[in-house]
Formats: sequence, C-alpha cells, structure tokens
Amino acid sequence: TKGVAIGSAVIASVALFSSFIETIGNQLPALKNVTGDALFKAPLAQVNVANPTIFIGLLIGGSVAFLFSSLAIRAVGRSAGTVVQEVRRQFREHPGIMDYSEKPEYGNVISICTAAAQRELTTPALLAVLSPVIVGFGISYLALGAFLTGTILTGQLMANFLSNSGGAWDNAKKYIEDGFLGGKGSDAHKAAVIGDTVGDPFKDTAGPALNPLVKVMNLVSLLVLPAVLTL
Repeated sequence: TKGVAIGSAVIASVALFSSFIETIGNQLPALKNVTGDALFKAPLAQVNVANPTIFIGLLIGGSVAFLFSSLAIRAVGRSAGTVVQEVRRQFREHPGIMDYSEKPEYGNVISICTAAAQRELTTPALLAVLSPVIVGFGISYLALGAFLTGTILTGQLMANFLSNSGGAWDNAKKYIEDGFLGGKGSDAHKAAVIGDTVGDPFKDTAGPALNPLVKVMNLVSLLVLPAVLTL
C-alpha cells in the first residue's frame, strides 16, 4: 500500500512539474508561441544544472526531504516522551489502574497527543510552504524548477527507503517474537525492540509524510511561479 501511495505521489508531482514548465511558456513573452516538445527544449525553460545558481536550487531541493524526515522523526520522539510522562503520572497517582479498580484518564492522553500533533506540525508545514517561495524569489524561476527536481528525486527515494527499512525492522521483531532466534527475552529480541522503536516512525510517520510534502511543494511552486516570473 505504501508503495502505491509513493508511486501515485511521484506521478502527480511529475505532472505538476510539467505544468510548471508550461506555465513558464505561457508567462514569458519570448515563449508565447512555443508549445509541445519545443517548449521543453527551449533554453529559457530548461533546468540546466551547469548553471551555478540553478545547481544551488537542485541542492536545496535535494536536502529538504532529509530535513523534513528528521523533523518528523524527532516530533514523534518528543510527543511519545510527553505521553510516557503522563502515563507514569497516572500510575503513580492512581495505583488502582493496575488492578482495574480505577479507570485511567484517557482524555488527558488524547489531549496531549492532539496538542503535540498540532504543535509539531508547524515547522514541517512552514518548511513545505516557505522553501519554494524563498528559492523562487531569492534565486530564480529556473532555480525553483531545479529545486522541484531535487525534491521529487530525493523525496520518492527517501520515502521508499523509510517505508521499506521501517517495515523490515518491525517485522524482524515480530519474527523473533514468533520463537525464532531465541524468542522473547533474548538478546536478539532486545535488539529488535530497539530497531522497532526506530522503524515505527520510519514507516508510519516520515515515509508516508514525504508524499504530501512533494505534492505540496509542487503546488506552491506552481502558484507562486507567475509572480516569480515578473521579477
């Protein structure tokens, strides 16, 4: 399922990138009468990475997926730590939870998770929305095109890597818990639990989140492109 989602995100992003090039042709007077394959071969619409400023856009776009992934994974760790503190508090103040004589305060945990999700989303969302704007207005429209190229390339590769490696770590733990390699309590199981701690945010958070990241950045770039071309 994750592979299908990644593939659909890549197809959508490539289609949006094609619209990006066509918008350049529609907005620039020198390319008004250039259409089809000739538009993609026109120097004013080509992303030539031999140009240093365009190459800088490519490098920035390639790094965004890694930065976004790190923000997502660290957000999971911080949010989980907050939940752990709340659970420990409830066990400490309400010992009857262990023998079912008291009910846990479920609402507190839900409120903590909701607030943490909204708070931790701010930085990744700003990264997705503002980085194309900064590259477009700060460098050039062709650098913005290179930025999108780097984002699509590294984003889909990173999404595949995170989803597959996270799934491998998760299933390694399940495999050992089924009785292989010493079973539960063995050194292999202890190592697999640590691996699963990393694998879960890989396959359930950072990997799937890269799909909307790539599409949002393409959409934002397409929206700001007419304004960038007027500079």
